[in-house]
Amino acid sequence: MVSPCRKTGNEATARNRGFLESEPEGRWHGVPEKASDKFGNTPMGKKRIIKKTEEELLKEREKIETATKKEIRLKIPQKVNEGKIYIFSSYNNTILTLTDLKGNVLYWTSAGKIGFKGTKKGTPFAASKAAETMAQAVKKLKIEKIHILVKGIGSGRESAIRSLAARNLDIVSIKDITPIPHNGCRPPKVRRV
Repeated sequence: MVSPCRKTGNEATARNRGFLESEPEGRWHGVPEKASDKFGNTPMGKKRIIKKTEEELLKEREKIETATKKEIRLKIPQKVNEGKIYIFSSYNNTILTLTDLKGNVLYWTSAGKIGFKGTKKGTPFAASKAAETMAQAVKKLKIEKIHILVKGIGSGRESAIRSLAARNLDIVSIKDITPIPHNGCRPPKVRRV
């Protein structure tokens, strides 16, 4: 004997995920209307977009501002007159490294270190904030001349260079060291989004 409201896959899935307490309530196979689990998933596959409130956005902005204005602690091994700044910009983050001419790292920073999270790390704004903290470190170390080496194809390249130039650093050269294959490895297949 088959009951009129037999268990279907949707109902069983909804019950397993915690949408249903015990008895069916809604219009479709016992799934209650406006039901969602702890992740914001609805039983039909739709997702609710969680929007941040203005308070959360202001707190996030204040956190980033305090990170950029925070006092930089550096260990100075010896007097360095010239230095190199390596800007590595990927789609997900922008990393800046300050070295002496031999390649010994004096200071490094990134968009993630400042306080940006997720997709915001790859933005030009995050890269410019990281470059501002790098400029503060250069001035604190009293380095006179800077060589800039840029690597990668992210969106933070240009903005990082512009914000370093705006901080009145003596930039001697800007060089692009992005690796370019001479038809080497087979590239990964194109993403279908």
